[in-house]
Amino acid sequence: MVDMNKDNFATISDRVMCQIRHDILCGEFEAGQKLILSELKERYQVGGTPLREAMVQLSWQKYVTMKPQKGFWVADVSLDELRGILKTRLALGHVALQDAIKKGDEVWELQILTAFHKLNRLDPESTLFDYDEWELRHKEFHLSLVACDGSEFIREMISHIYDQQERYRHFLLNARLSPEKQYHDNGEHEALMKAVLARNADLACQLLEEHSERLYRLLEEAPSLKALLNLPGDETIW
Repeated sequence: MVDMNKDNFATISDRVMCQIRHDILCGEFEAGQKLILSELKERYQVGGTPLREAMVQLSWQKYVTMKPQKGFWVADVSLDELRGILKTRLALGHVALQDAIKKGDEVWELQILTAFHKLNRLDPESTLFDYDEWELRHKEFHLSLVACDGSEFIREMISHIYDQQERYRHFLLNARLSPEKQYHDNGEHEALMKAVLARNADLACQLLEEHSERLYRLLEEAPSLKALLNLPGDETIW
C-alpha cells in the first residue's frame, strides 16, 4: 500500500492514480467493472483532467482497460494471467536473487533480517490483525531479498508485478478461508531468508518457486475467484 498523504505526490493525477490503484488492489472495484468518471470525480474529489491522466497511466500499468469513445473498465482477471504474472515474477526473481546474493553486504543482510522480523510479528489469528499492514510488510520482505541487485529496472518491475499478484491475493479474503490458511506461510519466509543469507542461490530460487506455487494453488481454488470466472466450485475445499 501507499501513504496517501497529498504531500507525497508531485501532481494531483499521481495521487489519484495511487488511490484508484489501491482501491483496485483491495477489491473496492470488481474485475471487469466499468469505472464512471463522474462517480470517480466525486469519490476522489478531483477534476476531470487529472482524473483522465490518472486513468491513462493505470491503463499503461494494466490495472485498467481503456476503450476509445467508450470509457474505462477495471482489468479482467484470469487463471492464465495469474500464472503469467507468477512466471514472470519468478523469472525476474531468480535473476535478481542470484545477483543480490553475489553482491549483498552486511547492511543488506540486516535489512532482510529486519523485514522478516517485522513480518513475523504479525499474528494472522489475532483479532487485531491488519491485512494492509501485513501486505506492506510482506512486500517489504520480498523486496529486501533483492535490494542489492544491480538493476533498479528489474527491482521496479518486480515491485510492479508483485502488486499485480496481490490483486489476486484479495480473492482469498473469504469468510470460509481461515486466517491461518490465508496468511500463515508454513515457515516458507524463514526458510527463504535463511537460504539467501547462507548465499545458497539455488535453494533460494527453489524455495521462491515453491512459495509462488502454493499461492497459485490457493487462488486456483478460491471460491470468489471461481465465481467471478464462472468455474465450478467445490463447497468442501476449505
